[in-house]
Amino acid sequence: MSIKAATSITVIGLALALAAAVPRAHAQEYPARPIRLIVPLAPGGGMDITARGVAQKMVGLLGQNMVVDNRPGGGGSIGAELAAHAPPDGYTLLMASGTLVVHFLLYRAQYDPVRDFTAVSQVSAQPYVLVLNPSVPAASVAELIAYGKSPASRLNYASSGSGSLIHLTGELFKTATGVHMVHIPYKGIGASYPDLFAGQIQLTFASIISATQHIKSGKLRALAVTTRARARSMPELPPLAESGIPGFDVAQWYGILAPARTPRAVIERLQGATVRALAQPDVVARMAGEGSDPVGSASREFDTLIKSELVKWSAVIKQAGIRGE
Repeated sequence: MSIKAATSITVIGLALALAAAVPRAHAQEYPARPIRLIVPLAPGGGMDITARGVAQKMVGLLGQNMVVDNRPGGGGSIGAELAAHAPPDGYTLLMASGTLVVHFLLYRAQYDPVRDFTAVSQVSAQPYVLVLNPSVPAASVAELIAYGKSPASRLNYASSGSGSLIHLTGELFKTATGVHMVHIPYKGIGASYPDLFAGQIQLTFASIISATQHIKSGKLRALAVTTRARARSMPELPPLAESGIPGFDVAQWYGILAPARTPRAVIERLQGATVRALAQPDVVARMAGEGSDPVGSASREFDTLIKSELVKWSAVIKQAGIRGE
């Protein structure tokens, strides 16, 4: 080989090495300025509190501020659309929930949960707890199913509104068990409690944090949780999946999304920081107090969850004939 040829090979090799190093350099430089985390709901709610708690921890891990930007409206669609159309550079993120999927299926949302976003990490999972008025003659899920199938039964279940995740959970329960229940929508599940205590409503699927005090006081009877695993805050309650309804798994989840086409190196940096933030003892303790479990999933695992939610809720909506209002 001539000296000239060897020199050419060396130059080419150096050029290739430098080209390969460019993405790594950019990844190491990210983030170079504050990151905006869009919360598509008003301040003070569960999502907002979770977002602020996680963002505070990620500041120290990323070396940049994270600014929580509340953009309420449209049941979360306004904030989601804003994030979906932001530049895919890692400086605009979305704190999403299961409602992101439901609104896409029921309403004319200007985003697609899969096409327009790249999953960063699932932050938390919160099961619902199946609670009854104590007058219902059922001390277990099996007894409730048997009673609900009997001609003498009359079951109304409350939700936090038509098309809400609690509404869909009730319809999934009906489909899976064959129990006849009438859906009664309310403006928030808290608004249903007076009727539930009075026996006008027989049951609902409530958040653990809203139902705990009523369970302890005896106003409500808890039978099971909706997630596949037991809840840390109520380990004595079996999952519905272990109570005669195989495969039943519903959780209200929160997670971080980035616009589609955000560089993979940026996604991995954000995902790693999210996982480390969720491992902090004070974060774990705070979430436990809210009835939630920290998750900290890999990006692809969160993406798989969103896709499975689309399939599940699409089938429930079609079978129940639910329409967006």
